[in-house]
Amino acid sequence: MARTSPKRSSTDGEPHINNSISKQGGRDLLPFILASLAMIGPFSIDTYLPAFPAMAANLDATMLEVQQTLTAYLLPFAAAMLWQGALSDTLGRRRVILWGLAIYVAASVFCVAATNIQMLWIGRALQGLSAGVGMVVGRAMIRDLYDGAEAQRLMAKVGIIFATAPALAPILGGWIHAFFDWHAIFVFLALFGAALWLLVWRRLPETLELARRQPLSLRNLWTGYRSVFGSLPFMRYALALACIFNGMFLYVLSAPVFLMNHLHLSAQDFAWLFVPMVTGLMVGSYVSGRLAGKRTPQQCIRLGFALTAAACALNIALNLDGSPGLPWAVLALPLFTCGLGIIMPGLQLLALDLFPDRRGMASSCQGTVHTGINALVAGVLVPLFWGSTLTLAAGMAVFLLLAVAVYVSGLLRS
Repeated sequence: MARTSPKRSSTDGEPHINNSISKQGGRDLLPFILASLAMIGPFSIDTYLPAFPAMAANLDATMLEVQQTLTAYLLPFAAAMLWQGALSDTLGRRRVILWGLAIYVAASVFCVAATNIQMLWIGRALQGLSAGVGMVVGRAMIRDLYDGAEAQRLMAKVGIIFATAPALAPILGGWIHAFFDWHAIFVFLALFGAALWLLVWRRLPETLELARRQPLSLRNLWTGYRSVFGSLPFMRYALALACIFNGMFLYVLSAPVFLMNHLHLSAQDFAWLFVPMVTGLMVGSYVSGRLAGKRTPQQCIRLGFALTAAACALNIALNLDGSPGLPWAVLALPLFTCGLGIIMPGLQLLALDLFPDRRGMASSCQGTVHTGINALVAGVLVPLFWGSTLTLAAGMAVFLLLAVAVYVSGLLRS
C-alpha cells in the first residue's frame, strides 16, 4: 500500500503508527474507527429528529424553536472545527480526539438534564463545540498515512461505513423515543461518545510524529489560516463540497416536516427517507473507491455531478403536483446521494493536498466552511423550502447549481 514516510517512535508516551497500524489487523480496524468518529456528527443531528413534536410539547416550545437547536449545534460546530485540526497539528491527532470526545459526553449529559428550550440550546451548543473533532482530525490522519489513489480508497471505505449513520440514527431515535422519551436519546449519545473514547484510547495510534508537528504560536496560526483561506483553489473546493452536500442536508433537516406533515408518516417511519439516501451514499462511496487510481479525482467529480443533475431533474418532475406519495417522493434521492458519494472524496483530497504540511489546519478550514454553510441552511433556508415536496426538490436543484458554478469557475481560472 502506498503510504508516506515510515513512522518513528516518539517520546511522548502515545502509541504510534509503527507499533499498531502496521499490522494487518490495525489497517483493517482504522477505517471503522475513523468512520465511527465521523458518525458523531450525523448521530447528533439525526437521532433526535423523530422526537421534535414531543420535545416541543414537553419543553413548552414551538417546532421552530426546537428546530433552532440544530442551529445552536451547527454554529459552534463550525467555529470549533477552525481550531481542532490546527491543535492536532501541534499536540498530535490522538490527544485532541480524546479531549473532544470527553467534552462531547459531558455536553450530552447536560442535554439530558434540560428542562426548558434555553437549556437545550446551551447543551446542543456544547455538543457542537466537540462533535466535529473526529471528522476533522480523522481526515488529516488518512493523509498522514496514505497518498494518491490509496488515500482516496481509504476515504471511500470510511465513507461507506460512515454512510450507515444517517440511516441508522433516526431509526434508532424513533424507537428509543417510542419506548422511553426524548431524554433517553441524549443518554444514548452520551454512551456512544463514551464507547468511542474507550475505543480511541485502546486502539487508535498516533499518526503525526513529533518531527512533523507545527509550533503553537499566534503568528504561526495566523500565517497558516491566512494561507488556507486566501487560497482560491481551496475555497472553491470547500464551497463546492458544502453546496452539493446541502442538497442532501436540506432533506435531512426537513425530515420531520417532510415525513410527518407531507407524507403523513409516524416517528418510527423515518427509514423511508434515510435508508434510500444512505444506500445511494454507500454505493457512491464504493464506486469512488473502485475508480481510485483508474480515474482522476476531477473525472470522478464530473461523473458525480452528472448523476446529481439527473437526480434533480427527476425529483422536480416527480414532485410537480406538490404532493406525491411513496415511493415517488423519495425515488430520486438515492441517485443524488450516489453522485454525492462519488464527489466527496475527490473534493476533500484535492483541498487537503494543497497544504501537505498543514493537513490538520486545512481539514479544519474545510470543515468550518462546510458546517458554517450548513448552519446558515438550518437556521434560515430550511423553513423557506420545507413548505411542499416541490419546493424541497427545487432547493436541492439550487444547491447543485451553486456547487457546479463554484467548481466550474475554478476550472476556468486555472
